[in-house]
Amino acid sequence: MKELTPERSSLEPIEIASRDEIMALQLRRMKKTLLNAYENVPFYRSSFDAAGIHPEDLKTLGDLAKFPFTVKSDLRDNYPFGMFAVPRDKVVRIHASSGTTGKPTVVGYTQNDIEMWSQVMARSIRAGGGRAGDIAHVAYGYGLFTGGLGAHYGAEKLGCTVIPISGGMTERQVNLITDFKPDIILVTPSYMLAVLDEFTRQGIDPRSSSMKVGIFGAEPWTNAMREDIEQAFDMHAVDIYGLSEVIGPGVAMECVETKDGLHIWEDHFYPEIINPETLEPVEEGERGELVFTSLTKEAFPIIRYRTRDLTRLLPGSARSMRRMEKITGRTDDLIILRGVNVFPTQIEEQILRVKSLSPHYQIVLERTGPMDAMSVNVETVDNNTTAEQRSGWMKELSAHIKGVVGVSAKISVSEPGSIERSVGKAVRVIDKRNNK
Repeated sequence: MKELTPERSSLEPIEIASRDEIMALQLRRMKKTLLNAYENVPFYRSSFDAAGIHPEDLKTLGDLAKFPFTVKSDLRDNYPFGMFAVPRDKVVRIHASSGTTGKPTVVGYTQNDIEMWSQVMARSIRAGGGRAGDIAHVAYGYGLFTGGLGAHYGAEKLGCTVIPISGGMTERQVNLITDFKPDIILVTPSYMLAVLDEFTRQGIDPRSSSMKVGIFGAEPWTNAMREDIEQAFDMHAVDIYGLSEVIGPGVAMECVETKDGLHIWEDHFYPEIINPETLEPVEEGERGELVFTSLTKEAFPIIRYRTRDLTRLLPGSARSMRRMEKITGRTDDLIILRGVNVFPTQIEEQILRVKSLSPHYQIVLERTGPMDAMSVNVETVDNNTTAEQRSGWMKELSAHIKGVVGVSAKISVSEPGSIERSVGKAVRVIDKRNNK
């Protein structure tokens, strides 16, 4: 794997501070954030009042559990600017979700918010192996989606040369990677697979590319996919986490030297893990739903936001701040099939066990009579396969899914390129059960 220069001397003091120092800073900032939200956002004032709680009731970090949650529908109910804590003319940028399931969720940033976001993204890229002077190829989408501009500003803040290509135009992506020789690529993991396909189509060995680090986020991906990408490109593949409601990318980052989970930048974002059914905090180290409270945001403070992402918190390793396990599912990604809980990443792991199949896949859910049925559509790696070979792979994958995941699935194996490629977040599940 391409070598990276070790770097510890340039870490910020807070990255290696003691837990006591970090927690004292969090408490000071949390008190300020709760007061800002209460005094300047009518939604939070009424929400706190209804719960019989006031910002002054926060005496310890544990007292945060007394405050009500914020959920995505709260943001939609206050569309477009009702959640802002500063006058609109102090908001220098607006981002928003795609709004595919209703009104988009709108978030705003003051100039100080943009500066903080740039700093945590620069910190993230450095933790992932990026260095000042590197060339950064940003293939996240630009626009209302936070990925492109978040990565862009962070890379510039770190001192990188930025190629702001955005998503799509895959042939051009590969041409520019070949010509400009970037050190880092920032992109969704599913689109990186499309880039890999294009390298193959052009007859270029992906291991010969200049890329030393791939920073992948915006969708769940497995360690099995990490291994495939690292082997294909002879590069380090690291995970980044964020969501627009909290800031965008850069909330947490995997350190390239350990790759053992994502360190949360706890000086700006306070994490909790709750049981998604009881809504009570879980024991340290127990898996549950991730909840975030912002500690330094001005325009759009967010209090106990339910992310729907499933993970657990772990002690710090490469940094003092706590880690979260790699996200492999969301409560709203959960497939319940004949009483069995299934996450798409579980299917992905079994596909990657069959080396003749590519990581491109799609899960289709249908209802046949009273029963739910799942089909998994996958591709071969090689164009030149026989019907007998494909039949063997179908049986092998079906056995893996049944044996490990616990459900039966109809497998379809087709030629390379038959499954539609994504230029952003991949659409892994098509649920037709409610269409009948």
